[in-house]
Amino acid sequence: MVLSQGFQIKDGELQKPENGEIKLTVPTGLIPYCPHCGKPMSMNLRSDQTFVEDDGWHQAAERYEKFIQDHKKQKIVFLELGVGYNTPGIIKYPFWQMTNSFQHAFYVCLNQREAYVPEEIRRKSVCMNEDIGEVLKEL
Repeated sequence: MVLSQGFQIKDGELQKPENGEIKLTVPTGLIPYCPHCGKPMSMNLRSDQTFVEDDGWHQAAERYEKFIQDHKKQKIVFLELGVGYNTPGIIKYPFWQMTNSFQHAFYVCLNQREAYVPEEIRRKSVCMNEDIGEVLKEL
C-alpha cells in the first residue's frame, strides 16, 4: 500500500517519492477483506461499534492501569508521539490529567503540527512541533 502511494524503500528506510507527490489513494486490489464476512478490513480504532475489546485487550488495559498505579509516585514521563485530536480521550487527555496530578510526572509531546499543552501543566512539559523521524535521527 505504501509503495502504491509513491514511496520507496531504500537501504531498509522508507523514502518519500522523488517527485514529492504522494498519492493519497490505495488501489482497491490491495485492501484486505475479512475472511468471515467479506467486508473490507479496517484498523481497530475507537470510532464506531467495530472496535474490538476482547479478553486480550482487557488484560492489557489492566496491566497498564496497574503499572500507572504502581509508579505514580515515582518519576514518570508521559511521551506522546504524533497523537492528534481524533480520539484525545484515549491518550492525550489522560496524559495531561496524570501529569497534572502526579507530583513527579513530566509530559513530552512531539507532533509536527499539533504539539500543545494546557497552561496547568506547562511547567512540567516540553512540546516540539517537529517531524518525529527527524527528531529521532538527531537523538
